[in-house]
Amino acid sequence: MPPGDFADVYESEIWSVYGFFAYRVRSVATAEDLTQQTFERALRAWKRFDPERSPARTWLLAIARNLLIDHYRADVWGRQQAIEEVPEGELGSELAEPDLGIEPDLAEALATLAPRDREILALRFGGDLNGPEIAELTGLTVANVQQILSRSLRRLRNSLYDSGLSSTRRNRGGQS
Repeated sequence: MPPGDFADVYESEIWSVYGFFAYRVRSVATAEDLTQQTFERALRAWKRFDPERSPARTWLLAIARNLLIDHYRADVWGRQQAIEEVPEGELGSELAEPDLGIEPDLAEALATLAPRDREILALRFGGDLNGPEIAELTGLTVANVQQILSRSLRRLRNSLYDSGLSSTRRNRGGQS
């Protein structure tokens, strides 16, 4: 790959990578740091990137996904622990701050989904991958990815609808 190509990939894909992290972590700073680390790793591995095997976005989000797993494995002292030892509720369940672009109600609804479902949604809407690209990245079938997306979106819609009804009832003083 010619050296100029990496700068072009960076310019075209930075927001997809950042968007993926914005769906999965609590703070802007963490999303920015993980995005930076993704591109640092990608630059070091640029000679090994093969556009015949996968598009740059898929390759970058594979790196981002591995970084996210490493991020959640690390405890507060920087020690690493096996992913199996991280409680499922802590793996990818950080609520986003409103300044990440995710409304608090949506962040709360996302937190009710299983980690795998949140990851698939983050890859689709944060990383802007399509079903086949998500399937390639995660090792799932395209049909499974589509089913997870459909069910997750339905759960989110129901959760947001229910929270909207609850807040409407609270605003009316408990009347339906």
